[in-house]
Amino acid sequence: MKIFSSLDAKDRKLLLWCVGIALVLAVATGFLLPTVNDNDNPLPSTYLAGQHGARAAYETLLRSNYQIERWERPLSELAATAGPETVVIFAQPFSRDPEDIKAVRKIVERGGRVLSTGFWGGYILPAEASATPSEFHFAACKLEPEGLDTKADALANSGEVWMVPQATWDEDNPAQRVEYSCANHPAVVEYDWSKGHVVWWASSTPLENGSLGRAHNLDLLLASLGPRAGHRFYWDESLHGEIRSTFSYASGPSWTLLWIGLPVLALLVVFSFSRRSGPLRELPPPARATPIEFLEALGSLYRKAGAASTAVSIAWERFRRHSLRLCGHGASKMGAAELAAVIRRRFPRADANLEADLTACEDAAWGETVNPHQALKLIQALHGHYEKLKDAAGPGSQRGSQAAQSEKIQSKPQEGAL
Repeated sequence: MKIFSSLDAKDRKLLLWCVGIALVLAVATGFLLPTVNDNDNPLPSTYLAGQHGARAAYETLLRSNYQIERWERPLSELAATAGPETVVIFAQPFSRDPEDIKAVRKIVERGGRVLSTGFWGGYILPAEASATPSEFHFAACKLEPEGLDTKADALANSGEVWMVPQATWDEDNPAQRVEYSCANHPAVVEYDWSKGHVVWWASSTPLENGSLGRAHNLDLLLASLGPRAGHRFYWDESLHGEIRSTFSYASGPSWTLLWIGLPVLALLVVFSFSRRSGPLRELPPPARATPIEFLEALGSLYRKAGAASTAVSIAWERFRRHSLRLCGHGASKMGAAELAAVIRRRFPRADANLEADLTACEDAAWGETVNPHQALKLIQALHGHYEKLKDAAGPGSQRGSQAAQSEKIQSKPQEGAL
């Protein structure tokens, strides 16, 4: 591809790394983030297609030409425009905010109709008469109609209804009519409040996806909403704890990933820009190698070339020149035996191993199969012999030799006189 061929090798590598990290994060997000559409999610939201979701009920009302929409903004905005034509559905809401309770009361007082379910659904209603049941039922209950079996009593005349009650209702007010009950506990209650009307269910089971088609649960929902003509219906999603304002659309995992991704992207931009747009300056000159580095480099060359004999030869020639200079001889070619004899005449107290070491060094200098460790020992031996000869030929030794020579010179005329 042209885009890859036009990039520098480092830029191409950086781009591939970024793409790989993005793919890994996308896969990890898909696997690790909890799914909201499974059957374990108990939220009766119109966005969920699981067993307890309410998407089927919402879409059924849409297809039945109900003027219905999701309400995802604060309830105070809906209460400000509510009227007799307003119908609001609160499916298992969760809120203890006084502003939300005040908004629900205002909707009802303005003549609106409210359907609310569950314990917290009764808590936000004007009567606040919901309570936890003394007996819990963990299986679906076939509700028993308690109202009058007449066409005027639409709720009680809905038919066979199934529900899993999660709350009950205090029957203290005779104006609050119990339309259905489960095990002698109120399950469906309706009453008038000011200009409005309130319907309460013990749970949202009849409108959930898994129960909407069972028996006459859909009929109970339609009867609780009232007539379709001349009304506008709102399915509240603001009290489900997911969306409370316009800005909340960006909340959730996407918002978290955005907060993490933006700083990382900024760092990548800074690093890539600074690398390209930094100040241009000449490269510093290479530092000269220290003597130790030079010796290590030289030793590595000898080791790679297998030239241990060459190193011994260089040390042997250097020792021969310096030792002959100490002995007062000019540089001349001589073997190990002859050199040892010259040194022994000049330095009678030289090391006893001098002859053997010089012979071994001469043999190793011209050999081809010298062990590096043996070569190192021979070079060290030559260095040791040279240091001893240099110490022996110091200033004190030179004065002694000069005195001996002057005595010999003085004794020659005396011998001639005799």
